[in-house]
Amino acid sequence: MSDRNARNRAPNRRPDKVRQVAYRVIRQVTAEDGYANLALNKALRDQRLGGRDAAFCTELVHGTLRWQGTYDAVLSRSVSRPLDELDPELLDLLRLGSHQLLRMRVDSYAAVNEMVTLTRAEVGQSPSGLVNAVLRKVSQRTFDQWVSSVAPKPDEDRIGYLAIAQAHPRWVIEAFADALGNNLDDVEKLLAADNEPPRVTLVARPGLAEVDDLIEAGATRARWSPYAAVLEGGGDPGRISAVSSGRVGVQDEGSQLVAGALAGAPLEGTDASWLDLCAGPGGKAALLAAIAIQRDALLTAVEPLPHRAELVRANLRAVPGDHRVLVGDGTLPTWPKGSFDRVLADVPCSGLGALRRRPEARWRRTPEDVETLRPLQERLLDSAITSARPGGVVAYVTCSPHRVETRSVVDAVLADRGDATLIDARPLFAGVPSLGDGPDVQLWPHRHGTDAMYLALIRRS
Repeated sequence: MSDRNARNRAPNRRPDKVRQVAYRVIRQVTAEDGYANLALNKALRDQRLGGRDAAFCTELVHGTLRWQGTYDAVLSRSVSRPLDELDPELLDLLRLGSHQLLRMRVDSYAAVNEMVTLTRAEVGQSPSGLVNAVLRKVSQRTFDQWVSSVAPKPDEDRIGYLAIAQAHPRWVIEAFADALGNNLDDVEKLLAADNEPPRVTLVARPGLAEVDDLIEAGATRARWSPYAAVLEGGGDPGRISAVSSGRVGVQDEGSQLVAGALAGAPLEGTDASWLDLCAGPGGKAALLAAIAIQRDALLTAVEPLPHRAELVRANLRAVPGDHRVLVGDGTLPTWPKGSFDRVLADVPCSGLGALRRRPEARWRRTPEDVETLRPLQERLLDSAITSARPGGVVAYVTCSPHRVETRSVVDAVLADRGDATLIDARPLFAGVPSLGDGPDVQLWPHRHGTDAMYLALIRRS
């Protein structure tokens, strides 16, 4: 990414607008627990940034948040006092400057001077000297040189090395290693894939749009899902009229695949009533509803939070049929047992499978979060099985490869029930390689180019 605005270096000049917008978004994320994608999209709209400015701002925000842990390790060697003694505003400025110096094609002189100017505007004149001195020190080494200096030796502590070199907390890497059979070469490929910005993937909701329509609009056909197309090079999907109308959505290919697997699972008897037990924000619900209506089936979508239920309704707006959206707790069904033929339980989880698109999540989540979510996941899966009729099918889905959230939950719930069994999900992923030993399926960013979605298919007996 080339630099912008390396001119007009007078001390009283205004800060570069794009860097200022990026910094303020980063502050929303780190200080207010905001979500980077939501805060950034709003800022780009409000400030009317598009084209190269929007791309530059996006890289500043996502890159700084993604590599935050690595930059903190570098800064701890470059600042004369512990980082936790720095004002948080100042630390975010230093992280933003470090990203430009170490991971972007920004001239170092320009990057330092722009950050000094931004510091004066955002936190005052006094700290600007520290920012100048620290960033000049950071600029004296390349990224790889800094990693060699601050990370453990890879032959002595490879996970510790990867934590710095690939910017993931150690506990996350250990969880990934457990899920990948402790193959650290494979783990390293996964971490590298997590650090690549995800492609914009669209879903042509069947009966409403065709993938060929998206190709005509400039997208390319995706690899695995029959409903998916990719906007190569990114861009605003809203420019495609079918997206703004709801006939097409923005949805990772992995999410499409797990929803399609539930819809494609063999079923005997009725197939008229489907349930999405944890529906918000509604991407999978919209795909399932579009498939269901082609079979004269209807979907009931349940979401406990009213504002997220509204998002589900918005996603379903273009899908014909009398699909229902209920505000309620999926662990406390208001419908009779055995009411549904197909049930999706896409449960709340750590989100460790979507670190490509949620760069702040890796630093925000903790091991305790995983343990805290586990009882809810078990209750939701148990409720989903109870909601399915005998012979019906349940899909247990998480956007996490952490074993505590995946097969461990499934095994624990099935051990307490005598009326449900796992079925092999792999045949429902036609053409998709490297699905493991089954019967459940784990997708991976480095193997499939998708989020790390997990699926277990369960038949109620």
